[in-house]
Amino acid sequence: MTTLELKDTKTVPDPIHPYLRNIRNSSVPLVIDNGSYQCRVGWATQKEPLLIFKNLIAKPRKERGKKDGETQVGNDITNIEAVRFQLKTQFDRNVVTHFEAQEQVFDYIFTHLGIDTEGYVNHPIVMTEAFLNPNYSRHLMSELLFECYRVPSVCYGVDGLFSFRHNHPNSSAGLIINFGYHTTHILPVINNQVDPTRSRRINVGGIHIINYLHRLLQLKYPAHFAAITPSRAEELIYEQTFVAVDYQEELSLWADSDHYDNHVRRIQLPYTIQAVTPGLTPEQQKERRKELARRLIEINARKREERLAEDEEQLNQLLAAQDLEEGEENEFQKILDFYELSSGTDLQKLISQLQARIERTKQKIAAANTTEDNVVEDPKPKVIKQTLKPNDQEDFETWIAGVRQKRQEILERRNARRQRRQDMAKRRTAAAQERMRLISQLARKEKRDDNFGMRDEDWDVYKAINKEGGDSDSDEEQKLLELEEALRRHDPEFEGSVSSGTTSANNSGNTAETHQLHVGIERIRAPEILFQPSMIGSGEAGLAETIEFVLRGYPADVQSALVSNVFLTGGCAALPGLSERLRRELLEMRPFKSTFNVTIANNTTLDAWYGAQTFSSSPDLNQYLVTRSEYEERGGEYLKEHYASNKYYPSPTPLPQAESIQLPVGGEEIEIDVF
Repeated sequence: MTTLELKDTKTVPDPIHPYLRNIRNSSVPLVIDNGSYQCRVGWATQKEPLLIFKNLIAKPRKERGKKDGETQVGNDITNIEAVRFQLKTQFDRNVVTHFEAQEQVFDYIFTHLGIDTEGYVNHPIVMTEAFLNPNYSRHLMSELLFECYRVPSVCYGVDGLFSFRHNHPNSSAGLIINFGYHTTHILPVINNQVDPTRSRRINVGGIHIINYLHRLLQLKYPAHFAAITPSRAEELIYEQTFVAVDYQEELSLWADSDHYDNHVRRIQLPYTIQAVTPGLTPEQQKERRKELARRLIEINARKREERLAEDEEQLNQLLAAQDLEEGEENEFQKILDFYELSSGTDLQKLISQLQARIERTKQKIAAANTTEDNVVEDPKPKVIKQTLKPNDQEDFETWIAGVRQKRQEILERRNARRQRRQDMAKRRTAAAQERMRLISQLARKEKRDDNFGMRDEDWDVYKAINKEGGDSDSDEEQKLLELEEALRRHDPEFEGSVSSGTTSANNSGNTAETHQLHVGIERIRAPEILFQPSMIGSGEAGLAETIEFVLRGYPADVQSALVSNVFLTGGCAALPGLSERLRRELLEMRPFKSTFNVTIANNTTLDAWYGAQTFSSSPDLNQYLVTRSEYEERGGEYLKEHYASNKYYPSPTPLPQAESIQLPVGGEEIEIDVF
């Protein structure tokens, strides 16, 4: 089985691009695909975006005594896990709601594009927004662009529609399935216009798949809780998971051990090998002990001096209180209350105690100063038992063989105990079942004459059911150390200690295996929430049910036109097996022998920007741009409709507020609301 390494890719900070003269002197539109996962920015005259970064902002936590940390945006966050709890975004699901964060993102964009004009950005903005974006959100976005950056004009469009037009420029009908980071949209397009009344949104997206896999692996491997990060779970999602064509059938396949062994992914987590430091020579050990002793003496001397200074200061305060003249009883009483004393007698006792303690401390300091050299006794060498030394009359080879045999027997017993402990941890092993059988027999005995433990045979039962095997390893380990020490002294062929674990190859291999993740059935469980949101506790319908619901709202001929061009776009559309799963679902819901077609965007993440770039470079762009004068006249929520935009629904005029007036009627004043 091949072990796969995690990439742990770090972001590279974006450079500040040059502000070219031909762009500066012309009104080249700036295309911004403002996605909730990534933001992609570039000029309409260029074929590729200049900036691609995660739409995240991190402000390091302020430390005491230091200035506020510099806010990091996008690719400036090189280690996202280090600031995971300081991250924030301008989005609430897929709608921009935090415009202070959006302003920081705009500052990052315009700075790294090299725009250096003072106080304004002299370029039209073509920008994506959420499908059926609330008017209030668009109003604040337009206000930010026109008032803060003084852009000349702005145009809004939907990312899924831009991607659809880029891949199918001549199609007049289709069913767009746009997989976002927080949501999934099903958008029916009829006669080149999206139908907002039949469109549906599922509140499941890429972030939910990542969080689900992250939680599954943390529950499966609690020992590596901290090492399993959301960033690593995201990497596993896009490289190791796939969508099952038939989920129930795939589950039954994973129940087979051979299928599991052939398809499980073994992921190696990073770890550090504890290097075995070479032993110190006796002279080095002696010098090290002297250095440690000297440091300890210095620490104790410093503490004594600090304690002496505190005691002398307190003694001076008490002596001054004792010498207070008559007429200052109030000050004297305050001092007694401060030191929790009841009378002058207690004050005198406290003074005597402090004087005695100061004298003892001075004697200790004087004694420590007179001792210049601190002799550190060398540890006594280990004395090997006489039984572990070869006798002169005994054959040396026979003695060596006997020591080796004893050592091997101890190792075998230790391995047997370890194997027994492992077997006890598993339910279906013979050792665990025998233990449960003995426990059940003991539980059936009547409690009134329970004399278990009175006989020697009961100890054998206890050892049989004890998880530790009934024996202690301490005596065995001590014997093993003595035998290995004897072999190390007398046997030149003895290579090392198995008990101490000096075999670096075995250690590194065991360490690597303990830091591995076996990603098996999780490969299909995580993406399955797109079709079964109930797996994460959501009460919404899945993708297949929502598609069927949308199609049922149209006549048969319109349904056929929609399913003839089912278009998948968005980051999750690149998951392996997704298009095959949708073909299977459509085959089940469509009439017998009906046809349908499922296609995927050429670039699921960048095609929205490519479509917006194509739209921005068209000569008809000017008629879809909202100018500053139109913004001031019709409000920030206004947009001009085009083939990739939302429908414009003006917000209703707010009702006038009533004013209350008092009118005298029959000698009384009555309050009347006037509009």
